[in-house]
Amino acid sequence: MAPTMNRLHPLSAVTYALQYGFLWLWIPVVLLLVLAGAFDPISGAWVPFAAPFGFLAGVAYGIAYYYRFGYEITSDTVDVSSGVFARRSREIPYGRIQNVDIRQGVLQRLLNLAIVSIETAGGGASEATLNFVSEAEATRLQREIRRRTAAARERRRAEKKGTTGGVDTDTEAETETETETENEVDDAASDADADTSSAPTDASRQPDSRERRDQHDLWDHPLESGPDPADEPDAEPAAEAGLETDHDRLGPQPVDAVDDDEYDTFDEFDDGDGFDEHADRDDRNEFDEFGHPQKQPLFDLQARELLLYSFTSIRAAAVAGVLFVFFLGTDLVFDYLLTVAQPVGGPEDLGTGTPTNYGILTIVSLLNGIVITYVLSVAYTFATYYDFRLGRVDEDFVYERGLLQRYSGSIPAEKVQSVTVTDNPLQRLIGYAGLWVETAGYGPESNGGSQSAVPLAEKARVYTFTENLTGVETPKFEQLPKLARRRYLARYSIIAGVIVAIAFGITQVTVLERWYLAAIVFAAVPPAAHLRYVNLGYYVGEDHLVVRRGFWKRQTTVIPYYRIQTVSTRRSIFQRRLGLASLVIDTASSRTMVRGTPTIYDEELGDARDVHGECRERLQTALRKRAESDDLGVSVDFT
Repeated sequence: MAPTMNRLHPLSAVTYALQYGFLWLWIPVVLLLVLAGAFDPISGAWVPFAAPFGFLAGVAYGIAYYYRFGYEITSDTVDVSSGVFARRSREIPYGRIQNVDIRQGVLQRLLNLAIVSIETAGGGASEATLNFVSEAEATRLQREIRRRTAAARERRRAEKKGTTGGVDTDTEAETETETETENEVDDAASDADADTSSAPTDASRQPDSRERRDQHDLWDHPLESGPDPADEPDAEPAAEAGLETDHDRLGPQPVDAVDDDEYDTFDEFDDGDGFDEHADRDDRNEFDEFGHPQKQPLFDLQARELLLYSFTSIRAAAVAGVLFVFFLGTDLVFDYLLTVAQPVGGPEDLGTGTPTNYGILTIVSLLNGIVITYVLSVAYTFATYYDFRLGRVDEDFVYERGLLQRYSGSIPAEKVQSVTVTDNPLQRLIGYAGLWVETAGYGPESNGGSQSAVPLAEKARVYTFTENLTGVETPKFEQLPKLARRRYLARYSIIAGVIVAIAFGITQVTVLERWYLAAIVFAAVPPAAHLRYVNLGYYVGEDHLVVRRGFWKRQTTVIPYYRIQTVSTRRSIFQRRLGLASLVIDTASSRTMVRGTPTIYDEELGDARDVHGECRERLQTALRKRAESDDLGVSVDFT
């Protein structure tokens, strides 16, 4: 090992020793049992004597692994060497690094240790893991790698623009250039304001709070009740009739004369929920005593929002946990359910009972499962997003979260593929929503590129953040053809029929009766079809495609055209008969374990082909514009 290599924390030697010790302990035990079954002279009684040898061998290997593991930060790469018998040396270029994740469990937090994972855009597995380093060393590594990664991005952009040599962000010449550019922009803005204030139009009037709320409602309104441009009042007939309008009464209003607080989005919706919207913007480029850029706060999840998010979310991990406990202790679970159901008429045991007793047991079991799953979900969400903080460092979003296990990582802005607003019926009822970003490759939340930027905030505010983050205009969703709703009605009717058929089959092989009561599910078919229909829609903007889908977990995804990988038209047998088609929009991160690919469902074939062609044309235009500019595509200061 090179002498310049850094070693892990000494406690890592203890961890590796115990880990490999208990792992290798089973090698002689299994080998001895196999040989004892094949050869009579070998006895299984030798296991207590053979196991310690395996444990000691594993301890020795763990200690050797610790001493043979090293890491180093060089000018161009992060170098990691590992392996005892088979050596492995990795050089990770800064240009490929996407995230440096710091993870701390309860024990590590008590010992001031941390696990550092270096992730690249190549997939979900960590490229290198440092297990363990001190908390101070983890912070230093994260900050240093992030700084060098940002410098690598700047060099690539400089080479793309045709400049030679590296990019030194601290040079005096570049500072003067930036100052001149800012002055030119300020002068241009002043000229534009002067022209606007002198023009006899009402274009300078900023939208008031009611208009902004109306714009935000366009994100959320049911498609059938959306605003129709044909129904909007025309200003010209009012003027011809001699009626006094706001423009006549107030006259042209210059932009500078309008109070900033009147149309400041943050003042309108600010209720102390953790957004530092009044922070001094000049502090963004401040550096600490080591010359590293400081983190600028963007969002803090307050206690009220954390509780609302916990009580209005259902986590898939909670469902998996309940199923795991059920299969692990089936007998204990059945004993518990029988005990709970007996006071309300359940059977005394599974072998005896009437159909009514079993029906009560089924209902009690379902209710218990729902309650336990919900409680676990609340606890899991609370522990996962406790003390959630989002900030920015240079062009990266940085986050911290977690109660029992603390996470710290970053979301590179240039890796953001799409932005998704999520909500469920409970969150829509209280007027809240969440904001997620999809990145290419690794994602700490789901290993598929999905990470929460704002777990939960007021709906209007989340929509504002989405517009500020992506630059998308307020969408006006296209309504799907009525034929799509009839298709959903037929589909859900078939599903209801299958449920009734299953209930009938169960009554034939069990003591349960009255299978026809299952036909009540047909009552849910019309509202289910309608709710699916009104929550589907899409908007084809100038620079972004917006797709909305889902009712129980509604997702409104904003996709920049230059991030689109492919747009494919898919038609099932039933869609071909009805003249419908679905458009599937793939990005580098659109398919995850918990989120499907953004899809425009059941549009008329002609319209679907038009959208397909328009997306393809705007993709090429967006790629050309992006090649000519230095735009990241998203605003790292989205507040």
